[in-house]
Amino acid sequence: MKKKSAKTPRGKATRRKSAPAGSSASLQHHAHMRHAARSAAPHAADDLLYRVRSSGIHGKGVYATQRIRKGTRIIEYLGDRITHEEADDRYDAKGQDDGHTFLFVVNDRIVIDAGVGGNDARFINHRCSPNCDTVIENDRVFIEAVRTIEPGEELGYEYGLTWESTDDPEELANYACRCGAPNCRGTMLDEEPLDRKKSPKRRKAATRKATERKATKRTTSTAQARSGKSRRK
Repeated sequence: MKKKSAKTPRGKATRRKSAPAGSSASLQHHAHMRHAARSAAPHAADDLLYRVRSSGIHGKGVYATQRIRKGTRIIEYLGDRITHEEADDRYDAKGQDDGHTFLFVVNDRIVIDAGVGGNDARFINHRCSPNCDTVIENDRVFIEAVRTIEPGEELGYEYGLTWESTDDPEELANYACRCGAPNCRGTMLDEEPLDRKKSPKRRKAATRKATERKATKRTTSTAQARSGKSRRK
């Protein structure tokens, strides 16, 4: 079973934290974490901004019951807090993957399984054109509105499910997206397999090497030009 993870934010001041060096391959398979400092609390049960009902996207969905303004913290993602190993063991025993995932990566130690003790947040579907986003704060996950949401509109955020190029294509096909957005990518998976992405350290090293190569090339060109001038004299 794939795990949901917080996407890298756009246009939002946040504190970003990447997976620590030396993490196992299984943990690196569930990267893309985000931490953000927010003071607002999710709405209380007697002031719900949403309700759960059947969704045209997938199974059940969460719909706004009133206007939700941009930046509103709507609900916390709750469930059994377990390790990555426990999550893998729990769902490996499940057998065939059906594309349903209630697992959310908090960090390299904690995964929230909303299938056990979870709340309505687990029914928020993936959308390629999201009106919500996820915020991780103090090892807790919150769902926030990224734009004004009108009554009756289904809530959704990008799952950004991590995958690798060696994953079974039949399994990956279970994560097809049916959000119906004009820009729908047709999948809930992240755009690029994790094993083809460079870690921050590798990106920095590659950038440094490229800069060094350019500097060496400029130095060589300058030396050759000076040598040519000397010979002409």
